[in-house]
Amino acid sequence: MTANMTHRPGPAVIALAAALLVAGIVTAQQPAQQPTPQQPSEVATTITYTSGAPPHLALPDFIPLTPNAAPAAQLLTQVLWDDLSFEREFDLIPRDVYKSIPVARSAEQVPFASWREVPADMVFFGSVAMKGNDVVVQVRLFNVRTGDSLFGQEYTTPSRNARRIAHEVSDTVHKQLRGVRGVAMTRLAFVSDRVRESLLGTVEKRAAKEIWVADYDGANEVRITNSRDLNLNPSWSSDGRAIAYSALRSNSAYDILMSFITTGVLRNVTKGLFAQNGGASLPVVSPDGRQIVFHATPDKANAPDLFVINVEGGAPRRLTTHPDADTTPTWSPDGKQIAFTSDRTGRPQIYIMNADGSGVRRLPIPDGEADRATWSPAPYNEIAYTARNGPGYDIKVHDLATGQTRQLTFGEGTNESPAYAPSGRHLSFSSTRNGFVQIFTIGRDGKGLRQVTRTGNNQTPDWSN
Repeated sequence: MTANMTHRPGPAVIALAAALLVAGIVTAQQPAQQPTPQQPSEVATTITYTSGAPPHLALPDFIPLTPNAAPAAQLLTQVLWDDLSFEREFDLIPRDVYKSIPVARSAEQVPFASWREVPADMVFFGSVAMKGNDVVVQVRLFNVRTGDSLFGQEYTTPSRNARRIAHEVSDTVHKQLRGVRGVAMTRLAFVSDRVRESLLGTVEKRAAKEIWVADYDGANEVRITNSRDLNLNPSWSSDGRAIAYSALRSNSAYDILMSFITTGVLRNVTKGLFAQNGGASLPVVSPDGRQIVFHATPDKANAPDLFVINVEGGAPRRLTTHPDADTTPTWSPDGKQIAFTSDRTGRPQIYIMNADGSGVRRLPIPDGEADRATWSPAPYNEIAYTARNGPGYDIKVHDLATGQTRQLTFGEGTNESPAYAPSGRHLSFSSTRNGFVQIFTIGRDGKGLRQVTRTGNNQTPDWSN
């Protein structure tokens, strides 16, 4: 792919794997290959807004320059619209407002006077052409008041990768013009029973659960595991190249596996160390990618405790030794602390300790039952969790600096297992609000709810960096 970018080069894009294959793993499709930018050829100005209101942005349909480019043009327009809408950093002017504005066939024909009347602060121009199996896309963003170019790129990529162009444009524009890290090029890992296969090696009529990966918006779903076992609780590595998860293997015990999805390597981290007592589960990879904290029962005389182990395996180190159960850990962004759930007061509550197991203290939240803590990335300093709310569960957020707790969901089904986006501005979670268990995303302010999955039951999401 080639690109001409105005203002400054866009951030480097992490290349998706050419294939998501691991030993014994089958993928449903190959992930898209990402654009490769060219050096910038122009310099552009940016717009600074001091009123606090988001700038008014218009996104007219991309123009197909060849007869067979119309589907790609339509796709790119819609995906970019959805990406921009998701972050809520721009006031997107409804398309029916500017139906009467003349259609520009090139960037030089953009009618700035008409766009000022809408009124728009910025306007996109995009064109799409097909060249064999490739799609050639030009994208420009203009300051309507001055006509200056704020952003410009040209891409050439296989047509199957077209939606990635819109994702990259969105993330780059958010970074350059709003100082915000977008998540359009991130992915979600989750557990799904959608294939409806029964467990192998048992007489139970239970559905197997496999690990899946999808784009943040639910597109490009890819199956990662194909073991017809119970594969649970995926956790991304910090570099997005591997996923740790717990899997039911021999002896009806769980092990922690590490699937390196870009190289095809599958590593058994715990290797049956806890097989006599149910195994090891609930893995979470540390922010530096070197360790995994997990839950296991050390012996039949004790309740489950928390352990940490190197991603390469080896001897685990025990962090908790309380006679009551300690479970569902999560790392702080700097890796110096761990939050977890314990029923040491008689009901599940959230605690925080240092990464070496010292300094355990209870999180002062008002809920009688709390579980599944997840720690937000910087610049936010908060913990989201699942709270008992009547017959079901809801997602709440506790601000560690102020001690204030706010609620994001309000009794629409059962809502569990929150996971922060790498920007900290959104969370994913599972919910039964539509009958089946599905993955949703929501802003940290409780706005912008979106459904991500729609097939089978899907749960315990984790968001890649």
